[in-house]
Amino acid sequence: METNNQIDLNNKAYYNNREVSWVAFNYRVIEESMDIKNPLLERLKFLAIASSNLDEFFMVRVAGLKDQVKLNFTERENKTQMTPTEQLIEIDRNNRENVRIQYEQYQKLTKELESFQVFFKTPEELSPENYDMIKQKFEFEILPTLTPLGIDAYRPFPKLANKSLNIFVDVEDDSGEKKSAIVQIPALLNRVIEIKDDQRLIYVLLEDVITHFIGRLFSGFEVTRTFVFRITRNADLTIHEDGAEDLLIEIEKFLKKRKSGAAVRLEIDVRHDPTINGSFLTKELDIEERDIYKLDGPLDLTMLFQLTGRVAKKYPQLEFKSFTAAPPMSLNNRNIYEAAKERDIFFHHPYESFQPIVDFIKEASEDPNTLAIKQTLYRVSSDSPIIDALKNAAESGKQVTVLVELKARFDEENNVHWAKMLEEAGCHVIYGMTHLKTHSKITLVVKRENDELIPYVHLGTGNYNDKTAKIYTDMGIITTHKEIGQDAMNFFNYLSGYSEKPEYKKLHVAPFEIRDEFLDHIDQEIASHKENDNGLIIAKMNSLTDKAVIKKLFEASQAGVKVNLIIRGICCLKPGIPGVSENIRVISIVGRFLEHSRIYYFYHNGEERMYLSSADMMTRNMIKRVEILFPVLDEVIIARLKDSIALQLNDNLKAREQDSEGIYHYVKNEQEPTNSQEKLVQEAEQYKRSLVKKKEEPPRPLMSKRARLFDRVRARIRRN
Repeated sequence: METNNQIDLNNKAYYNNREVSWVAFNYRVIEESMDIKNPLLERLKFLAIASSNLDEFFMVRVAGLKDQVKLNFTERENKTQMTPTEQLIEIDRNNRENVRIQYEQYQKLTKELESFQVFFKTPEELSPENYDMIKQKFEFEILPTLTPLGIDAYRPFPKLANKSLNIFVDVEDDSGEKKSAIVQIPALLNRVIEIKDDQRLIYVLLEDVITHFIGRLFSGFEVTRTFVFRITRNADLTIHEDGAEDLLIEIEKFLKKRKSGAAVRLEIDVRHDPTINGSFLTKELDIEERDIYKLDGPLDLTMLFQLTGRVAKKYPQLEFKSFTAAPPMSLNNRNIYEAAKERDIFFHHPYESFQPIVDFIKEASEDPNTLAIKQTLYRVSSDSPIIDALKNAAESGKQVTVLVELKARFDEENNVHWAKMLEEAGCHVIYGMTHLKTHSKITLVVKRENDELIPYVHLGTGNYNDKTAKIYTDMGIITTHKEIGQDAMNFFNYLSGYSEKPEYKKLHVAPFEIRDEFLDHIDQEIASHKENDNGLIIAKMNSLTDKAVIKKLFEASQAGVKVNLIIRGICCLKPGIPGVSENIRVISIVGRFLEHSRIYYFYHNGEERMYLSSADMMTRNMIKRVEILFPVLDEVIIARLKDSIALQLNDNLKAREQDSEGIYHYVKNEQEPTNSQEKLVQEAEQYKRSLVKKKEEPPRPLMSKRARLFDRVRARIRRN
């Protein structure tokens, strides 16, 4: 066997390809539709989530690889040494299997709905009474919105919108002359049409209705063939930042250009005719055979969001039991500013309410003692109360500075809208930094209290989005720590003006600094382990792709440091390889909520270092973005974070563990069945009940048990 010094850590066998790893993650999402412990409508939603995920993957990642192939770019990526062409082939092989399983599940689950008297029908399958109802709807509500687009010498192939549903139509006149046309299905019409029939719920898809009556659009012709298709286009276009006089104008140009990006995928509904090959479309769209997906079911399963929302009104028991977030335990029902002056406040969404973060900004906007509010915004909701608070603050004369990241992918249009609105209200709006996305989540409120300026700082792992805070797991703190306050002021001054990068006291800011900090901490853990034989690193994130960090984790494993990684999505590191990563464990948790928080823990012989961050251990986060890694200094918060990661490491219902071949399997052990997310929901419910009882001092639930749980998990890790 090779010694550690002889092992080449660049060996491609030790790594997973980034894109193939993502496809494996999306399979784990599809896999949730198979879990009978999930309610039926939730299982359907996971199929919709997988479709939404896949659209973005094709628009960005697959599109980028196809561009490289067109440019004859053959350089191999730096981990598995695959060329762009090889990656596309491997993506295709894995993803086709995913899609096959996804549609099998769709057929199975919609069949299960029938036991609840919920049916999907085509117009041909309707009773005469319901058929007449659909016919009337078509004539008076649908037909006026349709436009047939003929294809001939005078009418070239139309530029079809990205992700739109279309019907390809072949027609023939009395003389036998054949022609073709396309009918685009209006995006503003409800795709799922509901028919209430006594005790039954019957649903008909809009494209099936239009296809059935499509002859009404071609008077004098016979319709000989129809099929529904959908195009996914390249959305990974370049924003020209260099030399731009106004980035906002450049973004608006980019958005128009993106709508007509090159086609990267063609989906065809072959339910009614499996022989369709789409050869004409292939030529017109300039795509290859492997870009075509022939699907035995309706295209774009994101329509299941609409369907499940309707069915849930009658059958709420088929969804997860409704859950309302608890007030943050750290607040103890106190005013957020008064509490922050005494000790740091911790937030864990969605188990704890996001409303105090909104109130933090709203109260600052109304308080005459507030001098300034500064905030970064990456993704916000379409009717954000935070935007309203910032506008009110500016209109009342406060200094308000907002960095709106215009380059937040697929939120560009929304952010352009907010930037204009905030500017009109009198806010100082900045758009980020050239060639970098500002992904950090930070708010600074400066108040004058008793002739003293006090900075209040909120730092978080997730967006300032009150909607996603209900379904994403994220964490944050509010602190009045003086050095963090000074760092926050320097951070905003650096972003808004002209100065060298500040020397931060407590914060670590990407680009580069966060990766350097990670590498340094791993080195310190290796050194500590050699001296004390108790090295431990635990990290929770969305994705791990950075090769420098992975190699350093390999080195830690070789030195004997125990490394436990909780990674929801992409993981380019293979664990469990003898002599390389045998001391590394990787699990992925996919469940009711989207795991989004980033936690980094280094044991360091009991001198524990705990950090939260907006950044994953991804090269793009640490090199191409402005991100913040911030320390957790309060012992009570550290205890809660240790409990959180211990709970996830104990999860044996929603966790999958990666083996040394890069394959994920459900965790199997003899421990008590544990769903970490449901456990935290139960604790939040328990805390709310304690508040209803009006106890004088609402307890911090299970704090002593938390410490014991982490100690037990740490001991188990050491034994293994």
